[in-house]
Amino acid sequence: MLTLRSGRVAWDTVPVTDPPYRVVATDLDGTLLRSDLTVSERTRRALALVADAGAHHLVVTGRPATACKDFLAGLGYRGLAVCGQGAQLYDAATDRLLESASLDLDLARDVVERAEAVLGTLELGVVTAPPESRFKVTPRFGERVRHGWDVTTDRSLLWASPIDKLVLHHPEVPEDDVAATVAELCGDAVSVVHSVKGMVEVLPPGVTKGAGVARAAALLGFTGADTIAFGDMPNDIPLLAWAGHGVAVANGHPELRRMADETAPGNDEDGVAAVLERLFAPATPAAAPVPVLRGEAAHD
Repeated sequence: MLTLRSGRVAWDTVPVTDPPYRVVATDLDGTLLRSDLTVSERTRRALALVADAGAHHLVVTGRPATACKDFLAGLGYRGLAVCGQGAQLYDAATDRLLESASLDLDLARDVVERAEAVLGTLELGVVTAPPESRFKVTPRFGERVRHGWDVTTDRSLLWASPIDKLVLHHPEVPEDDVAATVAELCGDAVSVVHSVKGMVEVLPPGVTKGAGVARAAALLGFTGADTIAFGDMPNDIPLLAWAGHGVAVANGHPELRRMADETAPGNDEDGVAAVLERLFAPATPAAAPVPVLRGEAAHD
């Protein structure tokens, strides 16, 4: 309740100076992006609410930096991004890769040998190190060869240059089982994550989205308690575990939904936006009480 110079009493709201979270960390595919790889207008408005509240949006994606530039540009994103499952820190404002971890080639070949001894023949893919970051695959990798993939029948060409990650595909064994087998066989020698149907990623040891966002936090000066994080797949588990509040989208993997603090609507229903609207939307001012006028004032 405010008393104006005229003596009139008015009702207003006082802006909240501290947002509920300083950082909103989001995965891209299956989480912030719809299935058609677009960002809805509702989600854009919700991210604007975050910015208006003085908080920051942090992208944390499995895509290498080169594969998410267009998405970041479309969002008007100008900050630091955690890419490559946590292996890369990318400055979108200057188009500069600040950090990048590579997977040892001998170690990658050893992983393939161990896995195939148990699972049988695998189809293989590798993501080459920056700046190229090409995706090289064997011919039957996945249900179809996608635009931009380099297909080779000669496996030796997969190891011809430094790589960021090894990707495994089995035509019959589910990806959860492939990931569990490789993790058991290799222990802490590598990080094993599953983020896309049919694909299991093998990364340098210690590389996770949680470790990547922790490095970003050290640079930018925030903590897990300052952070709300959103994801959809098992590779997002370390991210949600690190954050003060972890949100899985309804289309997410059951393992992620079980450990999350909250489940939001699916990515095609703008689940990220629904949560952000609840947390960051400006408070609606309470209706002013209707004054009861008496005496002469009642006839003015």
